[in-house]
Amino acid sequence: MRNRIAAVQMVSTADVQGNLQAAARLIANAAEQGAALVLLPENFAVLDGGPLRQFGEIQGDNDAPLQRFLAQQSSLHGITLIGGTIPLISRPSGNGEDQQNLLQGRRVRPSCLVYSAEGNVVSRYDKIHLFDVVVDDGQAEYFESGSFVAGDEVVTFDSPLGRLGLTVCYDLRFPELYRKLTEAGAEILTVPSAFTRTTGAAHWETLLRARAIENQCYVLAANQGGVHNEKRETYGHSMIIDPWGTVLDSVPVGEGVAVAEVDRDFLARIRRNMPIDTHRRL
Repeated sequence: MRNRIAAVQMVSTADVQGNLQAAARLIANAAEQGAALVLLPENFAVLDGGPLRQFGEIQGDNDAPLQRFLAQQSSLHGITLIGGTIPLISRPSGNGEDQQNLLQGRRVRPSCLVYSAEGNVVSRYDKIHLFDVVVDDGQAEYFESGSFVAGDEVVTFDSPLGRLGLTVCYDLRFPELYRKLTEAGAEILTVPSAFTRTTGAAHWETLLRARAIENQCYVLAANQGGVHNEKRETYGHSMIIDPWGTVLDSVPVGEGVAVAEVDRDFLARIRRNMPIDTHRRL
């Protein structure tokens, strides 16, 4: 069985078709390197300062362009594909979507959909923590709650490479979420992101390695990595980290793919030799 995972780094813009073409090229690159599980960055299909409602889709709409793209790419390459985030105008539902599940107003859900190798949706996570902060960069203020409706569900699912715990970008600063994921059996923590250049340079790798070490998990982090417009620049440095905190592969800036192998025996040995779960007092 293939046991390689990949983090795709992009420099997405407001050009949806151009972004999808770039994503397709990078997904193919990852698959050619033997990756069985591929993670796209946050906002991979559109990174625009304007309203995202115009790009919003209803989950399960087979004609919706972003969902159709993810389904086609996962089945084409026979991979588990984690679709970064796309804007959805429907809430999660176990019984299909209906009118009552549609969001009203102009906001969307920042949703991470996971597709199986057969091209089917097998999981969905909606970003819980929204980035409402002031940053010393060209954009200065970020107010995600003006565009997004936050999720409230902690999500894990079983993939062919192990149980995944799904998170997105700003979630990375909230270790209690990762503790819940690990308690639910997560072995690989996924972090699609659009971390700014300023905050990324200060905290990105430190936070990722901390989440790997304290939870004894692999961390798969796909970031945006470059200049998107006159105000927005992201940090890049997409990376894969093992449960001991070692960076296995990374991409500095620009487009690229980080690839590494998941060794579940190594993960089990780390947890067995240092059983922090049984030592926890609080």
